[in-house]
Amino acid sequence: MQARLGSSRLPGKVLLDIEGRPLIRHVVERCAASKYIEEIVVATTEEAVDDRLARYLGAELNVPVFRGSTDDVLSRFIGAARQSGADIIVRITADDPLKDAAVIDEGIEALLADPALDYCSNTLNPTFPEGLDIEVFRFSALERADREARLASEREHVTPYIWKNPDLFQVRNFEYPENISDWRLTVDKPDDLELMRAIFAALGKTNNLFSYRDVIALLKQKPELREINAGTQRNEGYLKSVHEENL
Repeated sequence: MQARLGSSRLPGKVLLDIEGRPLIRHVVERCAASKYIEEIVVATTEEAVDDRLARYLGAELNVPVFRGSTDDVLSRFIGAARQSGADIIVRITADDPLKDAAVIDEGIEALLADPALDYCSNTLNPTFPEGLDIEVFRFSALERADREARLASEREHVTPYIWKNPDLFQVRNFEYPENISDWRLTVDKPDDLELMRAIFAALGKTNNLFSYRDVIALLKQKPELREINAGTQRNEGYLKSVHEENL
């Protein structure tokens, strides 16, 4: 799980409150509900600003932390994976408080069922809302990407070298039956946080591990909620990185 406090658009967002819990606690608890995940490691930076995050994770959640480069997130993932001895890695971004164990497990099961498969996600042909993105891959694929990836966008966003090279890696995509990829369930701006608080207020009073299907049902029943943070381009950060490389 990658996390840092130095976000420019919403500083400290992973520790901001949603229904009485810091955002990252929701992410950790929801991922821990997976049938297969054996350990959660948070890969953060060596910046002083992230000392507070590392302390919180250790003291309050008992989650191990790996600290590394601010911009080379791929190297951070390699370090975290080596620290934990992981063979299969699920990449989680800590600004997605609605991550769902059922979606995570679908990707893990694909790798477990096919030893030839290097990478499985629901992002190659996105149909799930942004914020329910899941990438599952083998350490061997990550290690090769770390050796060979040169572009800043490939290193900042961890997996592009893998999914951009299907001649080198066996990749697979899984999909939701309906294309609702324009829905935004991630937190990067104040209006994203407003939507998350509304969703958790509606669904999380008695069960913080409500299903992503509950979220979809709520947003269909109350489409005005989706308007709270409408208008942001999906994968804005990655597209910005690629654009800057091409200038």
